[in-house]
Amino acid sequence: MSRIYNFSAGPAALPEAVLQEVQTELLEWNGVGASVMEVSHRGKPFMAAAAKAEQDLRDLMGIPDNYKVLFLQGGATSQFSAIPLNLKHLGDKADYAHTGHWGKKAIADAKRFLDVNVVCDTSEEGYKHVPEAEQWSLSDDAAYVHITPNETIAGVEFDWLPDTNKPICADLSSTILSRPIDVSKYGIIYAGAQKNIGPAGITIVIVREDLVGNFPSDAPRLMDYSVMAESDSMNNTPPTFAWYLAGKVFEWLKAQGGVESIAKINEAKADKLYTYIDESDGFYTNPVAIENRSWMNVPFILANADLDAAFLEQSHKAGLHALKGHRSVGGMRASIYNATGPEAVDALIDFMDSFKAQN
Repeated sequence: MSRIYNFSAGPAALPEAVLQEVQTELLEWNGVGASVMEVSHRGKPFMAAAAKAEQDLRDLMGIPDNYKVLFLQGGATSQFSAIPLNLKHLGDKADYAHTGHWGKKAIADAKRFLDVNVVCDTSEEGYKHVPEAEQWSLSDDAAYVHITPNETIAGVEFDWLPDTNKPICADLSSTILSRPIDVSKYGIIYAGAQKNIGPAGITIVIVREDLVGNFPSDAPRLMDYSVMAESDSMNNTPPTFAWYLAGKVFEWLKAQGGVESIAKINEAKADKLYTYIDESDGFYTNPVAIENRSWMNVPFILANADLDAAFLEQSHKAGLHALKGHRSVGGMRASIYNATGPEAVDALIDFMDSFKAQN
């Protein structure tokens, strides 16, 4: 067996140790004589595994007791509608930061339910930086503030929060579990699984209790956080395999020393790759402002775009997969989430250096 170096933005690499453990349990899990995919989600064995996964996530992130943790279906994009529906009782307006592709999509959905004040918009420049906090046009009467701290497509990131007394709602799909965060500073955190949590098919929502319980009576009830919280995320059959595998990833992350330890590794990986790009004499460049460079998603452009196809073909043959940039941006993109280790970054830099020398 020969595994590739996987730089996919999502579904992304999973820890090999986790996959090996899952492989051994696939036919017979936890002494029940069946696969975890075949047992009842309401049976004691799965209920115990689900509860442990939640507790492990709480431990990893330091989630306070006054926050509900939901394991939901529908992907992070379903939360683009769920958030305004759950919070519109706080007001008819919300503040949204437009710092990339996913922020733009969140704004479009929110506009279906309330007035949206766009506090900053970097689309005209192609999403290359995030304006400083004092440049944001926050509203006094906003129900909440929505941010996307890391935009996977453009590789734009910011690590601070706006100064507001409104609930902050954050799409942390590509940064959750990559570093410590203070959950208590947020009203809602949500994240699709397929980057640092587990396989596609489950979405984590972490919501402060006081924001739960005022859902419109005429809206889809499975988007009501109170319905899902009261049923332990099992009002309908949950994606049990994805939940189980996410729990395995949480265990693996704890074994690595938690988010504090993985953050040091992630920062070092990103620094090493950006340093190589910056010192490549212009053969490779990164278009993002230095202060907004993403740890998780590193886009880079070849000085000669005519070499793009050869770069992708040769890197793929070398076992470096999924390096093609998003179709809206072009160029290359290396996504280096938790499970894509330092050895993958080293292999990428070695290839980039060899390709540069040959061209």
